[in-house]
Amino acid sequence: MPTRILPAVGDADAVRSLTTLLSQLPDAEPVVPVTDSTQLIDTLARLASESIDELPEVVVVHERIGPVPALELIREVALRFPAVGVILVTSDVSPGLFQAAMDYGARGLISLPLGYEELATRVHAVAQWSVGVRRHLGAATDVFTGVGGTVVTVSGAKGGVGATTTAIQLALAAQASGRTTALLDMDLQTGDVASYLDVQFRRSVADLATITDISPRVLADAVFPHDTGVALLLAPGEGERGEEVTERAARQIVSALRSRYEVVVVDCGAQLSGAGAAVVEMADTALLVTTPDVVAVRGAKRAVRMWDRLQVRKAEETTVVVNRHSRGTEIQPALIQKITGTGVAATVIPANFKELQGAVDAGRVHELDAKGTVKQALWTLAGELGLVKGSEANSHRNGGRDRGALTFRRRRELGR
Repeated sequence: MPTRILPAVGDADAVRSLTTLLSQLPDAEPVVPVTDSTQLIDTLARLASESIDELPEVVVVHERIGPVPALELIREVALRFPAVGVILVTSDVSPGLFQAAMDYGARGLISLPLGYEELATRVHAVAQWSVGVRRHLGAATDVFTGVGGTVVTVSGAKGGVGATTTAIQLALAAQASGRTTALLDMDLQTGDVASYLDVQFRRSVADLATITDISPRVLADAVFPHDTGVALLLAPGEGERGEEVTERAARQIVSALRSRYEVVVVDCGAQLSGAGAAVVEMADTALLVTTPDVVAVRGAKRAVRMWDRLQVRKAEETTVVVNRHSRGTEIQPALIQKITGTGVAATVIPANFKELQGAVDAGRVHELDAKGTVKQALWTLAGELGLVKGSEANSHRNGGRDRGALTFRRRRELGR
């Protein structure tokens, strides 16, 4: 049986060199190269949605791939497509890089300039490994073969605008519709998801921060299974532990959740950390919740401008959700859209705190009255975003704009 090899190379000259050599390998079947990280993940997801057997045995990632750095890309491929063997092609053959590549999930490393013998030996070994893994996995039910979960981040223009309530209700709506759903609390110092849902927990997102290989078993140990069916990965009870969650850890954690759940809703709070910025950057949909008052709208404008300056996300890639809306309010959604330069969700959340107060005080936000206007609006919003199974509403997905890790300069700007 021929070995299917998918090259992932961003440089045109490198593409020609690599494909020429691959075509000379015995029993090799090179497929059409992909030229960036997004195209690679989309291609593998499409093939995996048909069958695990449709995936190539070997993916060759060139060091010049982008926009996601090669090692981060290898990590995502290894997490989401565990039966695919990845080889890194690089000019750096130092022991440090070799160890890092193995830690990130690569099955081999080939040095530049390319040589036929080294390429043939490594491809053959990795292909054999891939075939063995598939034989071992068989039809195992815990192997993810879907297109990857939808990641939605919910950030607040400032504290107290309702971001956590919005995130919880979006997750509940998705789960109730039949989608496997995880809710991640990335408000690392002051996260309140546990309080809103009245849960006592032992593990948190910080416990995954230093783990280099987040297996399904490790992830399951950290997740709290809520009575509603939503899987909760909560912020640490000790706020200082939030500093343990780095940008790299955040990307690995979200990628692990995305590989196990159809919908991943992330409460990012109102303060932007490096880890939170990384999650917003890699999200399919980034929501920014504001209330229709001057202070909150100014906060939304500042957040959007900062995301743009730090190259986290452009304004047009962000969707503002207007909470506590009323027709008599002077500031209406159209004005907010004009001020922020973002899209604005068609669904607005009405001002009716009396409806929420009892559930919030009791820590039972998941038991909001189904006939209440706030819950109905938030669940309608979930449908508008495409999170509800069978929804005919337009999805606001932005295609997963993970453009790589924030630079050191950006981290300094975030005050880290």
